[in-house]
Amino acid sequence: MRNVAIIGSGPAGYTAATYVARAGLRPVLFTSAVEVGGELMNTTDVENFPGFPEGVMGPDLMQKMQEQAERFGTELVFDDVTEVQLDGDVKQIKTAYSGDFEALAVIIATGSAYRHLGVAGEEALAGKGISWCATCDGAFFKDQDIIVVGGGDSAMEEATFLTRFAKRVTVIHRSDNFRASKIMLERARANEKIEWITHAEVVEFSGEPTLSYVKLRDTRTGEERVIEATGAFVAIGNDPRVDLFRDQIALTEAGVIAVDGRTSRTSVAGVFAAGDVIDDHYRQAITAAGSGCVAALDAEAYIAGLSDELLAQVDAAE
Repeated sequence: MRNVAIIGSGPAGYTAATYVARAGLRPVLFTSAVEVGGELMNTTDVENFPGFPEGVMGPDLMQKMQEQAERFGTELVFDDVTEVQLDGDVKQIKTAYSGDFEALAVIIATGSAYRHLGVAGEEALAGKGISWCATCDGAFFKDQDIIVVGGGDSAMEEATFLTRFAKRVTVIHRSDNFRASKIMLERARANEKIEWITHAEVVEFSGEPTLSYVKLRDTRTGEERVIEATGAFVAIGNDPRVDLFRDQIALTEAGVIAVDGRTSRTSVAGVFAAGDVIDDHYRQAITAAGSGCVAALDAEAYIAGLSDELLAQVDAAE
């Protein structure tokens, strides 16, 4: 039996673990077996995280966060959580290989995953010209020709933001009907640095060692052509990682976990959520870290209000 179990090892999870551990609650954190450290493990230079004036590599930042959480007594389990039971005073957690765990409180920090196109060259050139976050990486593409793939509000927002840095931004979309709201589309169309290629889909990214070319296919004729681009931003949405909890916890219309106001409290007592799994808008490392702090403080307050009988079960298990 543990006081607090944390599911997820991104900035939210590690920050929550550091706070909970410093409070003397000795949390257990499930990192995942494969995706330890979250999306930042696929990011090269991070220049907008406070405290690193020269920037820091994404994997290095996550390693430092992990070490900090461990320093204060967080137990790391490098395994995938396969099933949870969140109702009741004692939460049940099952893992793929490390057995079953119990906890009085759970912090969900499973994050979200950028949707990928699934085309040739996309994974090989991730972080080498291909990005899913303009706010994170836009400044690296100063005076370059870049593309944005997508037709919704996020694509319009990314394209408009990237004009601050790029020489030219070309929006690629499968049709000439955009899902973006009228105001976002009009704002993008009014920007002289944005060009448009419609009725086109990306079928391949290529370049060595970084992105140089993008192959497009006409969605009406099937004809293919190649355009030059040294940067590509894929803006086709995010999927919050909520499958484990979908039937046990309230979600918002956007599909993220619903929390009570600015707290981390979910619809289930003793269950808290933080990071991108509750955020369908900002999705930054620093906002996730701040959210992890909130979840830790909420979990600490919850634990402090539990009965002596429940707390004794944790003491007995140690």
